Amino acid sequence: MSRGLLWKISWIFVLGIVAMFYLIDYLTWRAEEGMSLLDEPHRQQLERWGAQAEAYYNAGKIDELTHWLATLEQQEETQTAVVTYTTRQLVKAKLDAEAYTGFNLGRSIEWKVHLYFTENPVIEIPFTQGNISFLVVLPERMRPGAHWLTARLALQVVLPMLLLGVLALLLYRHIMQPLYALQKATREFSLGNFAVRAGSLLAPRNDELSALANTFDQMATRIGDQITTQRQLIADLSHELRTPLARLDIALDCAKSGIPDAAVIHRALRESSKIRCLVEDVLVLAWLENERPQLKQEDIDFVDLIDVIIDDANFEYPNHIIMAELPNAAPLMNSNHRAVGQAIENVIRNALRHSPVNLPILVRLEQHKTDYVLVVQDSGPGVPEALLETIFKPFFRVEPSRLIQPNARASYTATDVKASAAHTTAGGINSTGCGLGLALARRQLHAVSGSIVASNRSCGGLEITITLPVQ
Repeated sequence: MSRGLLWKISWIFVLGIVAMFYLIDYLTWRAEEGMSLLDEPHRQQLERWGAQAEAYYNAGKIDELTHWLATLEQQEETQTAVVTYTTRQLVKAKLDAEAYTGFNLGRSIEWKVHLYFTENPVIEIPFTQGNISFLVVLPERMRPGAHWLTARLALQVVLPMLLLGVLALLLYRHIMQPLYALQKATREFSLGNFAVRAGSLLAPRNDELSALANTFDQMATRIGDQITTQRQLIADLSHELRTPLARLDIALDCAKSGIPDAAVIHRALRESSKIRCLVEDVLVLAWLENERPQLKQEDIDFVDLIDVIIDDANFEYPNHIIMAELPNAAPLMNSNHRAVGQAIENVIRNALRHSPVNLPILVRLEQHKTDYVLVVQDSGPGVPEALLETIFKPFFRVEPSRLIQPNARASYTATDVKASAAHTTAGGINSTGCGLGLALARRQLHAVSGSIVASNRSCGGLEITITLPVQ
């Protein structure tokens, strides 16, 4: 069984979760970067303070500078200072003069402020003359990242929930879309649209759901065929029963009137027998069509079975000639003698009914590498080419006027087929028998993995070919 859906879901989960973590990490990093920097207005304010302090210092107004720093500390609730520093090399080393010109007493306004530290950092604004800086503990109102906790909660909780929701929605749509198609097809089928198929709706897919749709189509095809066949069988059976029932009613009326006529009793028995035959054959045909049973598997000798059938046919049709070309033995494995025997018996009886008394029928068995091929040839009028497949349908017959006459083979169209079907009253190619012989033969042979086809002989007559696997 294909595991396409499993792989699709696995890839969606793997790629989706990896992409989600990458996106969360990237957005968190970008948010932290952005929120760690001082706002531009605050930078400008700190630079103005540094410039003011430098102006006081350069003018030598140390007292005013001290007062101004005290006022600033009170207003901003912070600490300030103006400091000087020098760098002295303790150990001689080779050092580029511009590589290091001093050390930092505080953080530059361009630097990031760590969002996870509770203490506010010291900001350093260097004076232009060097070695002197204005220091101030960053006021609380200027500290960046005021909304960092909210942003982190949104990035680490809300965003994953949204992404997983989108991922779940994609998976849901991917799974439910074909299920909706199957639901629609099932609803249409339940309303009587037996031609509906779900496979075409899921054509681009190749996974477990498309396999389910194909299984549904197979089920719909079988059930639709069964229902259609049952309806056709019921309609055909009701049509076939009308005539013998009408004749039976007439015979019973005559008997009820007190007419002691043996012909009336014979007619009643004949019509009753025909009705019984019709009903029994229809029940067997319906069983084979609907149940598709697994018949009992057994080993038989094909030649012995054919010999018994030919003996019975010679007894039933003593004036006909049956020529048999059979090998000494033909072991048939894993078959069913009842199904095969009834099918062959129907074919041989059909051939005898349509062959003149003075012309023989031929029964020939050939053994191929993996199959047995049984050929039954009659000397009758044959069947129009357009009807060679139709004769295996229940209750079908070819009108006598359309039977192929010797040296007068004509082409038949679909219109001829429909016209012939409209006059259906019995199976095979005439009105003799119960009317289901060839139809039953095909179903019985299918039940044992066999096949049956019909063709016209070049010299006249019909040829039935039965193929059965050796084992």
